[in-house]
Amino acid sequence: MRHRIAVVGSGPGGLTFARVLHRHGCPVAVLERDPAPDARPPGGTLDLHEGLGQLALDKAGLLAEFQALSRPEGQAMRILDTAGTVLRDWRPRPDDRANPEIDRGQLRDLLLGPLDVQWGRSVTQVVPGTRDGVLVQFADGRQETFDLVVGADGAWSRVRPAVSSVTPHYTGVTSLETSLDDVDTRHPELARLIGDGSVAVYGVNRAVVAQRNSGGHVKVHAQFRAPLDWHANLDLADVEAVRSSLLALFDGWAVPVLDLLRHGTAFVRRPLYVLPVSHTWTHVFGVTLLGDAAHLMPPLGAGANLAMLEGAELAESIAAGPEDLDQAVRAFEEQMWVRAGRWAKITTAGLERLVSPDPAEALALFDRVQPS
Repeated sequence: MRHRIAVVGSGPGGLTFARVLHRHGCPVAVLERDPAPDARPPGGTLDLHEGLGQLALDKAGLLAEFQALSRPEGQAMRILDTAGTVLRDWRPRPDDRANPEIDRGQLRDLLLGPLDVQWGRSVTQVVPGTRDGVLVQFADGRQETFDLVVGADGAWSRVRPAVSSVTPHYTGVTSLETSLDDVDTRHPELARLIGDGSVAVYGVNRAVVAQRNSGGHVKVHAQFRAPLDWHANLDLADVEAVRSSLLALFDGWAVPVLDLLRHGTAFVRRPLYVLPVSHTWTHVFGVTLLGDAAHLMPPLGAGANLAMLEGAELAESIAAGPEDLDQAVRAFEEQMWVRAGRWAKITTAGLERLVSPDPAEALALFDRVQPS
């Protein structure tokens, strides 16, 4: 008898889970609230680590296709001080495949492949322990039951309340994201500043990070420590007002760095939230979580990688066909909690050092993690 399995969310973790199950011939319902794959901008670029995201893609049989799409040169990293002086300039070797970059949209399309995602299925509540299994309720009033519901629906998961009452809390750091298009043609001086990968500038309690995507597209993040309501007297829909506020906040920084903000086309406010470092829960029959739904942490390169590997590992355990589906889920959770707790500590400490009163802390952190 085949299990009725659903995964809520079509991010990297949910799609990897579904794709590995599909590879093993196991049916799964992918429930996504967005009405279509391109309903929202897919976001920036991701670096997939050899032992995490790339391992997950290997389990899904997609590693070769990923390697054809990814950008190893995107691993390059340059750090400047606020005066524009280059402090570090790391460039990958031609054969370095440790953390190649891929655009989120490209990764999404790669994982989607043959999957039949149920678009526009907005989950409002998950109720375990009913007579027929786990009840999933939808915004349109419909409901379905499953033997297992996997919450891969991100920071503000609708599945999480079925297993945990914990909610994300604000880190004290906010990011304002903007973009540059056709950077090599329209802003060649900024293209040279960014290089093939990323450029980061760290000051007192603030930072500017620009990261190259494919097709001449660049994502720029202005990060700073501030109260959650710092924007109370600012109209975030007024692009020029936001730009002026940012330029005042980063006043005195090198002109080329400020130009990354001057040429931005729009600004999106992204306060950084996290779950407790060691977030676990008492096991609930028929429901589990992975990725940000389970262990939201600072966005320092681990989140999507962990979500993908977790999705692949859980799918493989289910596909192996244990008599007791719940046994596979329990074993998965125990393994996930240990690894995620370790990464949550690393990324939480990393954010404290990257956006800190002492910019030298950021440089020291990169010196420790970058190859010599």
